[in-house]
Amino acid sequence: MSSKFNSFVVFAEMRTGSNFLETNLNAFQGITCHGEAFNPHFIGFPKSTDILGVDQETRDRNPDALLSAIATKSTGLGGFRYFHDHDPRVLDPILADESCAKIVLTRNPVESYVSWKIAQATGQWKLTDMKAHKAGQALFDEGEFAAHLEALQEFQLMLLNRLQIAGQTAFYVAYEDLQSVEVMNGLARYLGVDEALEALDKSLKKQNPDHISTKVSNYDDMLKALGRLDRFDLTRTPNFEPRRGPVVPSYVAAAETPLLYLPLRSGPEPQVLDWMAVLDGVKRNQLHSKMTQKDLRQWKRRNTGHRSFTVLRHPVDRAHDAFCRHIVTTGKGSYSQLRANLIRRYKLPLPEGEPDASYDADAHRAAFKAFLVFLKGNLNGQTAIRVDQAWCTQAQALQGFGEFALPDRVIREADLAVDLSTLAAAVGHTDVPAVGPRPQTSPFELADIYDEEIEKLTSDAYQRDYMIFGFDSWA
Repeated sequence: MSSKFNSFVVFAEMRTGSNFLETNLNAFQGITCHGEAFNPHFIGFPKSTDILGVDQETRDRNPDALLSAIATKSTGLGGFRYFHDHDPRVLDPILADESCAKIVLTRNPVESYVSWKIAQATGQWKLTDMKAHKAGQALFDEGEFAAHLEALQEFQLMLLNRLQIAGQTAFYVAYEDLQSVEVMNGLARYLGVDEALEALDKSLKKQNPDHISTKVSNYDDMLKALGRLDRFDLTRTPNFEPRRGPVVPSYVAAAETPLLYLPLRSGPEPQVLDWMAVLDGVKRNQLHSKMTQKDLRQWKRRNTGHRSFTVLRHPVDRAHDAFCRHIVTTGKGSYSQLRANLIRRYKLPLPEGEPDASYDADAHRAAFKAFLVFLKGNLNGQTAIRVDQAWCTQAQALQGFGEFALPDRVIREADLAVDLSTLAAAVGHTDVPAVGPRPQTSPFELADIYDEEIEKLTSDAYQRDYMIFGFDSWA
């Protein structure tokens, strides 16, 4: 036996043939599969009390104990079956463990769903003799199937991504492959077992071998429902942005009030920070900022009942703010090197130096439209220039927050005054200051240059934000 692996896991789901696969794995003298070792409702099999001396109570208290027992105490190479709803605590360790072989068993999701519905209806989950077969039909439920499909796809994509990142590969087995002794022997070789089977163990029988049209009571309804499903996910909004971290140093906590602000760049950050300072009667530089993750954890422990929030801005307004603040001018806050690059390589119609009196509203409109065209390519990964926090999608920034601290409230800028007042009241303030006016960052307001083309260019660049947050046109 090869020493490449010291254990294995079969990633599968209900009604994918995992019992049949396990039976044939156990037909090899050098392999032992211990069933659904981390099923939250039982250990291994419904009537089992332990696996290798580890009982369910011990496993639930310390799942690593069972992982270790399977790897070190099994007869031959030990492993188990793992479904997407099994104990999540063991998923990271087994995915990170290169000495744990990964087997991925898949089946047509319609067939697995129908088989699951029939098993539910008949109460028969295994069949060893056709004389004991219980006949039944499935009732197809479109919503239930859609949820079933989404869960399977999400888990499979997660497995693929995690294995790619770890530089590992898996042995993929389709439901149809289970009838091939050659595939089973190939799987054994992958696991490092030299022996081969002459024939498969046929003690488990296929329960519902008929055509699927006879197994579903509302077959025509099922066909119509499947026709409505977007099997290839064609309606998704593509996302080629790099993943963003939680950027904790950008978070700002009030001086005394237990409020935490998670800023989305190019949003109403100045007004919010001024409001937080006035709320506690301090200067803005007395707010708590540039915290580390450790600092933030300590702040949260000290401030029981704290509230956190972020503020969404309309994509047109936000793109214009980023453009005015970082690209138009050459002064403080300007991305001068990037600005020069945009002018030179992306033909952005801006003067080399600071805009002068000749830079009128028409020139500003033309330059902003050119910037929006650049943004679309930038967000789609088609440029060599970084996706900056000042103009990344708000959806991606929120996902980054979620790695460490999701905001309690996501406020829209139009509702800022009302929602900030509500937040302040929730943490004990009765006298709440008004939100100050928005500072001007450009010689031209968005209203001076806005037109339908600007809206179209922005919606093309920020499809995800428009779809996820339901933004309408800015006007």
